[in-house]
Amino acid sequence: MQFHHHGYVSENPRVVPAAGWGVERPIDLPDETDVLIVGSGPAGMLLAAQMSQFPDVTTRIIERRDGRLVLGQADGIQPRSVETFQAFGFAERITAEAYNIAYMNFWGPDPDNPDNIIRTTRTEDYGLKISEFPHLIVNQARVLDYFAEAAAFAPGRIIPDYGIEFLDLSRDGEGEYPVAVRIRHTAGERAGEERTIRAKYVVGCDGARSGVREAIGRQHVGEFSAHAWGVMDVLVNTDFPDWRTKCAINAKAGNILHIPREGGYLSRVYVDLGAVATDDNHRVRQTPIDQIIEKANEVLHPYTLDVKEVAWSSVYEVGHRVTDGFDDALDDTRAPRVFLTGDACHTHSAKAGQGMNVSMQDGFNLGWKLGSVLTGRSPESLLATYSAERQPVAQQLIDFDREWSSLMARKPEEISDPQELANYYLATAEFPSGFMTQYPPSAITGGSAHQALAAGFPIGKRFKSAEVVRVCDGNVVHLGHHARADGRWRVYAFADAGGVRLREWATAVSPMIARVTSADADEDAVIDAKVVYQEAFEDVALLEAPDLFLPKTGPLGLTDWEKVYAATPNVWTDTDIFVERELARDGAVVVVRPDQYVAAVLPLEATSELGAFFDGVFLPA
Repeated sequence: MQFHHHGYVSENPRVVPAAGWGVERPIDLPDETDVLIVGSGPAGMLLAAQMSQFPDVTTRIIERRDGRLVLGQADGIQPRSVETFQAFGFAERITAEAYNIAYMNFWGPDPDNPDNIIRTTRTEDYGLKISEFPHLIVNQARVLDYFAEAAAFAPGRIIPDYGIEFLDLSRDGEGEYPVAVRIRHTAGERAGEERTIRAKYVVGCDGARSGVREAIGRQHVGEFSAHAWGVMDVLVNTDFPDWRTKCAINAKAGNILHIPREGGYLSRVYVDLGAVATDDNHRVRQTPIDQIIEKANEVLHPYTLDVKEVAWSSVYEVGHRVTDGFDDALDDTRAPRVFLTGDACHTHSAKAGQGMNVSMQDGFNLGWKLGSVLTGRSPESLLATYSAERQPVAQQLIDFDREWSSLMARKPEEISDPQELANYYLATAEFPSGFMTQYPPSAITGGSAHQALAAGFPIGKRFKSAEVVRVCDGNVVHLGHHARADGRWRVYAFADAGGVRLREWATAVSPMIARVTSADADEDAVIDAKVVYQEAFEDVALLEAPDLFLPKTGPLGLTDWEKVYAATPNVWTDTDIFVERELARDGAVVVVRPDQYVAAVLPLEATSELGAFFDGVFLPA
């Protein structure tokens, strides 16, 4: 963690100096704002934390509730989300309080006594095998708390405007603030008061019954399946031996997905309530909690649950729906001004642990784009890539969830191979982890002509970190963990042996970076360039690195020493990042977007090609 570059810091370094609108942030919701976020769920709060890194952009987030969320419904945190938390600065803290999924066990009918269940498979969780980040369970409310802290501590000092509900909106002009939003106060002395504010952009993070979605004429496409599940967070005494291990349980009486929760005692239990009649008209949602508990005991036989407290419960019918567009650009004649994220544009079952995770990636994808356009770094056309990139991801999620939900809901007689569900769970691990997303070529994602130079960094997929040695102090660190969710692009230059080509590359690229960076800003304010040498760190002459990798930062013009790395071999595997990520020994350049996705792979000689890519992404400062 770096600080002091603006002068000596003796207090909490996570609270960075306020800037822009964060210096004297108005208490009341203003009549005009650049960005209005509707809803403080996972996508909305991540978006607020990201926009707080752009303090010259006025951003407000409204929430109908009169305060923070107390009891969240979502709880599964996939490794990609923890990776994102790390970029926002709280991965270690939330991991410490979360339940870490180490195993998933599978139970089925006992062949000798089918009325009873037995453990059939014990599997290590996929998170242990494909990422340095764990697979966690933690209350959604705590996730929102951490993002709220990140938003409040960042330069923009964004905090939610609670007790304000969205009523409707209209895009009635093409002026500076073309979106008129009607709102109503729901709490306090102003409860019931209605007013209209204007915004440049509106983001609907307001859930499955999204008023923003309805206002822009978008529709969910899809259906509820004829199957219902009861879900409950419970404190119990039980003789079931795997109560603190994630389990998929298939029995004659039905199915259970059991997920231990944080804190050592709480567990979430999804209970299969069976098929729903076509004329049910959602009456199944009124199933009493006692009936759900009774059903759970039937499934767990011969084990029993003695439920001491129900912290939360609900009943849902599995729905698989994607909105027909994620913004208000109904055709190519106008740029989008209103966007949808999370449940407002995709809904599905909760059992694959995807809802909150995919919603947060919606917010991450959109936030830096809004910030870049509104600060003049990038053209308005950048915003069209949000729907183009995220809508296919949502459809992939629906397709995966439909298959997983169907497998989970089968009856024992429909299962020919008891290992099938466990095998599917492991074989598809990369998708639920959040690592299968691969954005197609566009203005911000290049083609694959030079992919072979860095085969381990697939273009369009998130930058998969690896260990390197920081030359200035000899510490072994993860290269990707140095990148924060601060809206900056990253350029990683992997040096050729001896660094001759690297130096020529840096000489050519430095003016390109300067051209898109304001004269009064830090040299790395827009593009953060780092170098990784092939040699052992002891053999790298730090101060002989190109000036590009030793930029002056802050008002004191202090040298940043933490951009020069070496690929010292891993002591356990005797490999280095060049081997692990299949990097060419002649050198390579990997360009990474602010949301951590690889945008381009180029040879060191292709400086003109890199310049052309920058020209498509950035406007001159």
